[in-house]
Amino acid sequence: MKDKVALVLGAVKGIGKDIGLALAQEGVKTALTHFDWPEALDAMRRDFTAVGQDHLIIKCNLLETDKITVLIQKVINHFGRLDILINNIERGGWPVVHGKYNLEQWDLELATTLRAKQWVAEAALPHLKANGDGVIINFSSIAGLVGRSGPASLVFNEGYSAANRGVSLLTETWARMGAPEVRVNEIMLGFFETRHAKQTRGWGLLTPQQQQALIDHTLLQRTGAIEDVVKAVRFIIKDAPFMTGTVLRLDGGYILGGEKVMSMPPGVI
Repeated sequence: MKDKVALVLGAVKGIGKDIGLALAQEGVKTALTHFDWPEALDAMRRDFTAVGQDHLIIKCNLLETDKITVLIQKVINHFGRLDILINNIERGGWPVVHGKYNLEQWDLELATTLRAKQWVAEAALPHLKANGDGVIINFSSIAGLVGRSGPASLVFNEGYSAANRGVSLLTETWARMGAPEVRVNEIMLGFFETRHAKQTRGWGLLTPQQQQALIDHTLLQRTGAIEDVVKAVRFIIKDAPFMTGTVLRLDGGYILGGEKVMSMPPGVI
């Protein structure tokens, strides 16, 4: 990992920030984007400076696609290379908590969750291929599988769910395009702190009974911690050299939790 270069999108706080810090602590040089949540920027700067690793913080609205090639070029100009892309993107400045999307929200969701990822990956891919050992990690949500069903129907609407299902198609396509020089994998998240669960406004709008229903639906009987995500990222980068085009579902067993194993009835011979 030492002296590799990673571009981490949406690194101003939460999951993106902790992934960036974890990589920096392992000797990775990091380029880090921010756009939303300006109140968290000073803490971001302090925390990455404290690590002491070479880093570059860039303000970039990833919804403006013409800015993306400029972003990638800034990374190359500063570090001379790009080895890792953490395709984790902020929500575009409009937190949407439950409810049905209006037209503008629907378009914003697709632009953020799908279009921005596509444009960033396309711009980064030639540089990742040039080094012969590149890595792309896409982030998505189990909303792409469960949609509006069960306890999650209080949180995931159709627009968010449809956009996240599309991420897996991008993962498979880029894995084909990147091979053999670039591995492309996806981490599909369930309910995590700072993402759908604790430390989010949406979680606070659920009643205690609704929160518990989501936990009861999860086999491991808890929501995820950011460190769970960081460990999965480390695994993909460091310990899975033969894995590409794979969706790593990190949901504590939420998707399986809705079905119970019944006792086997007596057999008939």
